[in-house]
Amino acid sequence: MLNRDFFPKAVPARPTGHYAHIILLRETESYALFQTDGELNTARVPAGTKPDDGIITRITMFKRKQTTPERLVGRELLRRYGLIAEDKTKKTDDMPFCDYNVDFCKQCPDCIAYGFAIGDAGSEKSKVYSDTAYSLTAFEYSHEAFTLNAPYESGTMSRQGEVTSRINEQDHVRPQVIFPAVIATRDLTFPLFTYVLNNVLRARRYGAQTTRTGTMTNHLIGIALTDGDIFSNLYFTQRLYDALREQGIDLSEPVNAHSALAVAANLVPDLLAEDRVVVSQWLSGAELDQFLAETFAADETAMQTLLKAAYNDSKQYAHTYVLKSAKGKS
Repeated sequence: MLNRDFFPKAVPARPTGHYAHIILLRETESYALFQTDGELNTARVPAGTKPDDGIITRITMFKRKQTTPERLVGRELLRRYGLIAEDKTKKTDDMPFCDYNVDFCKQCPDCIAYGFAIGDAGSEKSKVYSDTAYSLTAFEYSHEAFTLNAPYESGTMSRQGEVTSRINEQDHVRPQVIFPAVIATRDLTFPLFTYVLNNVLRARRYGAQTTRTGTMTNHLIGIALTDGDIFSNLYFTQRLYDALREQGIDLSEPVNAHSALAVAANLVPDLLAEDRVVVSQWLSGAELDQFLAETFAADETAMQTLLKAAYNDSKQYAHTYVLKSAKGKS
């Protein structure tokens, strides 16, 4: 089970080096769109870490395309269980109104864990560290172009003899493309860490057009408790690429997630050792499954208890450092 004594009892005012890392493989399960200015985001990088590895183009999944869906999942649950108000008319002293990117409440688990910025009204640095994720396989094997149209109600592309020009071609990320990723949390209490982890495990839709596509599953490899930050997403992807190729796995075809998970689970302890951080605990395998089953029971009462504990810790931090500071400035 995860060592709860590792986590601070309260969120500290200054960094104290309590890093809890969520290490996972993100796998697309439908055609997804991770784009800027109408095109998929890509990067030219070495395929692996060996001297003979060539340069390939990889699809990139920027930080906000990862964290925003997860934040929205958490905020949805906070409203569902009555911890933040649905609108301003329903807010109370115990249930603030929090509007994402517009009117942050500065005290809920989302505001304190992920941070906020409200111009002159104050800001809070995120305690959840995420970075650009890179596709395991090359761009040419990981994307597909589709022609999209917007037909009239009759189901055709013409009306009264005129043909619509609402036709467009768009690159999509193919299903079963894997994005290795590391999410680092720093100095969160155990309830706030479980809040972030729950968001990651529950998030299902990423990228643009999430009501129509973008389904993704986050396969958890393990949780590492350390005294410092660890390896990057790119390095993790490149080392996993090398390890899979050594296993004889064809990386020009969709990679089976279970095969990638098995290889990654053996690889991560080596990467942690190379980082020269003090690893207090590496939780994976059957112990990880037991921890998840006991912590995230499919029960409304258990979920409300989890969210309430996270809210109590975020509110305590907010009233000690954030709201007190804001009142002093005013």
